[in-house]
Amino acid sequence: MPLKSILFFSFILFLFKCGGSNTSIFKILTGIKNDKAIWGDTLELKLNKIIEGAKVDYFLNNKPIKSNHVLTNEPLGTHPLKAVITQDETTFEKIINLTLLAPNPPKLYTYEVIDSYPHDISAYTKGLEFDGEALYESTGLNGKSSLRIVDYKTGVILLNKALDKNFFGEGLTILKNKVIQLTWKSMKGLVYEKKTLEMEKSFPFSSSKEGWGLCNDGYFLYKSDGTHRIWTLDAKNYEEKGNIQVMTHKTSLKNINELEWVEGKIYANTYQFKKDVVVIIDPVSGAVEGVVDFSGLKEKVKRHEQLNVFNGIAYHSSRKTFFVTGKNWDTLFEVKIVPKE
Repeated sequence: MPLKSILFFSFILFLFKCGGSNTSIFKILTGIKNDKAIWGDTLELKLNKIIEGAKVDYFLNNKPIKSNHVLTNEPLGTHPLKAVITQDETTFEKIINLTLLAPNPPKLYTYEVIDSYPHDISAYTKGLEFDGEALYESTGLNGKSSLRIVDYKTGVILLNKALDKNFFGEGLTILKNKVIQLTWKSMKGLVYEKKTLEMEKSFPFSSSKEGWGLCNDGYFLYKSDGTHRIWTLDAKNYEEKGNIQVMTHKTSLKNINELEWVEGKIYANTYQFKKDVVVIIDPVSGAVEGVVDFSGLKEKVKRHEQLNVFNGIAYHSSRKTFFVTGKNWDTLFEVKIVPKE
């Protein structure tokens, strides 16, 4: 090995002994304040230390980029930015996180109540979705979880499938003649025949460790797991194909819960900004394009000890309205989402 490579390698070993690569004197400079960027920004990449004769290559999400890389269509979220320093046959890597934020602040919306209907007050609602006029509902809590078909106008439960006491029911979605229901921490999804609610099979979770919300676009399933990620699942075998990170123009949003697919966007129940809200998410980029403030809706239901948070959103495609409720609410609300003045 040439002398300069030996010296370089010895220098790297010295750095590791002095605290490892995370505390080494090497830093990647991006030219972006706080390493938080938006589409259109240009990365001006360089190291804070120059090593004579060394070659430096840069990678974003393990894809090679130039030192003056323009951010265009990369997925939003926090991603690894790596510098690979090479001198002869010796290499050293330095990795930092680059955060790509949504380019615009979300539009603000509120709601108008169109009508209200009776709802089972004992239902710990975790998922809602319409199939024509039939409302499918998933409820949670161990020993009380269920999958139901409900007459939304009367609140009458037309068909009820109790889950095993070890399962905590979560979000659901309907695709063709199947109902797919998530469980919370059991690392399983459940698949049912739509009309009879007879369970046909289960499938495992993979990188997403919990089940929260679920929706579909007719081709893929979209699954939330309580983090700021939404996972894409194959509609045939339910395998995870990837994920998006849900981002605003300032930060990521976690606790993404019940999901509903509406005209090419994902509507998600979540508790943010100390308010009951629904966020409108672009399913390709993960950008939060809108926030619907549902403040005050909980005050319209019966007060009791088990009363819990706002959760459950279903879109009625022919009426062009949303149906929403909460955990142990006695009312199902039909609402229209309107711009906030």
